[in-house]
Amino acid sequence: MGKKADGKVLAQNKKASHDYFIEDTYEAGMVLTGTEIKSLRNGRSNISDAFATIRSGEIHIHNMHISPFEQGNRNNPTDPTRTRKLLLHKEQIRKLIGLSKQEGYTIVPLKIYVRNGYAKLLLGLGRGKKQYDKRETAAKRDAQRDIQRALREKQKIAR
Repeated sequence: MGKKADGKVLAQNKKASHDYFIEDTYEAGMVLTGTEIKSLRNGRSNISDAFATIRSGEIHIHNMHISPFEQGNRNNPTDPTRTRKLLLHKEQIRKLIGLSKQEGYTIVPLKIYVRNGYAKLLLGLGRGKKQYDKRETAAKRDAQRDIQRALREKQKIAR
């Protein structure tokens, strides 16, 4: 038997690292219906506006958009942004409940990928950034870029 695709990133939330300090990450499975996995594998999903909530000991993701599969059948879900259940261990859910109730923390989806043939969602526990934090992060990134550029120029001259 052939090896299944391992770790192929299907969707990524680039806005999350800009808006939040990601302090911890969790890998969660997703309960998908019908042909949603085929649509995911075709890269027809978006998680930039998605967020996770915990209700009655279960974790759910809201506003995750998975486009309907074109060659789908009547079991194809009609609502692309429906609420989907996530699969985590009970102790992980309990830990997330305690941490997310703290002031300023939220559960943010970071990326969707395939591992061993199953779609997985990487969740991050994030603390919201203030505007000055965003400017500080941008300044650090620019400084690091200038350092790398200077090192490359120095290596070119040395040759």
